[in-house]
Amino acid sequence: MTTPESIKKIVELLLVSNNITALTGAGVSAESGIATFRDPEGLWAKFDPLELASIDGFMSNPERVWSWYQYRVNIVNNAKPNKGHYALAEFNKLNMNFNLITQNVDGLHQRAGSENVIELHGSIIRNKCFSCNEIHEEEILSENLLNYCKYCNGLIRPDVVWFGEMLPEREIDKAQKLASKTDLFFSIGTSAEVHPAAELPIISKREGAVLIEINPLKTQLSEFADIRIALPSGEAMPLIIEEYKKRVIK
Repeated sequence: MTTPESIKKIVELLLVSNNITALTGAGVSAESGIATFRDPEGLWAKFDPLELASIDGFMSNPERVWSWYQYRVNIVNNAKPNKGHYALAEFNKLNMNFNLITQNVDGLHQRAGSENVIELHGSIIRNKCFSCNEIHEEEILSENLLNYCKYCNGLIRPDVVWFGEMLPEREIDKAQKLASKTDLFFSIGTSAEVHPAAELPIISKREGAVLIEINPLKTQLSEFADIRIALPSGEAMPLIIEEYKKRVIK
């Protein structure tokens, strides 16, 4: 099936589906210039990711971990949503039955206009207490200063999921329920290697959903996809949404 044929087929499915779910991964953020934490650059390249994104790493050297996250937050703050983000946000407004789940922590979906995004791995622009989990969105942290919780005096840490940590129970529960009841599931820009997020497309497929993969690279999920578009989301999603709008906006 050619790409134009695939897009027309996807639009036909969008028009008849009652529940639509999308899972986005690092490939979507990469189009905005955000590398994954597995690919540190410059002076950070000498560190093992476990030293920068784990409880053990934080406990042994919280200043270094905060310095690393300040570096990443600056990258995120300077990044802009791309065409893929905006297309998903537009579809979010056009279809009330659309749900967006992301593995990304950069908040670019929300900046593009998406609402009620399920953030499986947390948010790098949000902080929480290491001890009591109280959210500290208002804290401004510098790489030279450790902040402490105003409620329990615990160290404040980034509100992201580190290596070895469980995903937030509420978020993964929501995501699994959506995957199990959806008619149409999009896997967009994700390697399908990070669990338990990688299980969501399989759950949807097992429950009878049509599975669509949008990724320029083949993944472990590719053989299970009913439709696969080998393009970045910033190219594929605008084409899909424009075709969809032709059918629903008169």
